[in-house]
Amino acid sequence: MKGLPLGTLYRRHFRDRRRERQFLASLGFFVTFLVARIVTYSIREGRGPLRDLWIHGVHVHHLVWGILLLLIVGYCWLIQLGGGAELASVRASRVTALLYGAGAALTLDEFALWLNLEDVYWEREGRQSIDAVALFGALVSAGLWGGPFLRAVGRRIARLLRRSRPA
Repeated sequence: MKGLPLGTLYRRHFRDRRRERQFLASLGFFVTFLVARIVTYSIREGRGPLRDLWIHGVHVHHLVWGILLLLIVGYCWLIQLGGGAELASVRASRVTALLYGAGAALTLDEFALWLNLEDVYWEREGRQSIDAVALFGALVSAGLWGGPFLRAVGRRIARLLRRSRPA
């Protein structure tokens, strides 16, 4: 039995563009979070080519890049970039979904910093960032994986409510 090409499988399972964007945002979120954690650990250990970024004596945390990505994606969505049916629009929709997930991961990875207004990344309070990532990741995943189920439940409840109305 010959396997299906990856593109065919992808198109079969992501006919709904909203579901595809949820998947891509979730993928961008978890991959970026993993990469951000690996990079920050390697910087802390003094391994690898990357170092902390300092501009004019100010340490620029990756939270800044996450906020900038979220602002850019928000503006793109505001002007409805990626809202059309043509191929360029579909691609823009996919890219902005991935960037949204990446921006959310970079921002929430430093949730403890913006909650405490201190750099507590490596302190006990830094655990708050992990908690925020877990909660947001669960929310994104619930929408992605639970979407069809939740919509079916909503339709069922709507049908029951329509039947229970007096004629």
